[in-house]
Amino acid sequence: MKQMTENALPIHIHDERNGLDYTLYGDYYLPDLEVPKEQRPIGRWGRMRLVYLKEHRPGLYTQLILSGTLDSHLADVNEQAETRFDTILSGYKRLYGISEQLKAEDQMRWVQMMNLARAEAEASVLDEIICA
Repeated sequence: MKQMTENALPIHIHDERNGLDYTLYGDYYLPDLEVPKEQRPIGRWGRMRLVYLKEHRPGLYTQLILSGTLDSHLADVNEQAETRFDTILSGYKRLYGISEQLKAEDQMRWVQMMNLARAEAEASVLDEIICA
């Protein structure tokens, strides 16, 4: 049996044309929408992208929220950024001659070179993916 309000309007209805369910709030039927939950982690890069979108691209941020694809977008960006970061970092390690042998011979030099390589790889990922 359908629930009815005092003015004989059903509280819940289903529209066969678009397949959506609606609930009566006051005088208006509003769609019962749910944002899909993303199962993949958003991660460090995804959180950076979220901050960038909020501060510099509010239109895109709003569009992603309204379409329900924000979490998916952030998870995709995180995966792309992690892959790109690893690729760039391995290139810098080869370029700078960072190896296990250097680590065994001169740990301080190895740490300096790794910090430099990581900083440059992170800057590249920020420019190419996060702030694009």
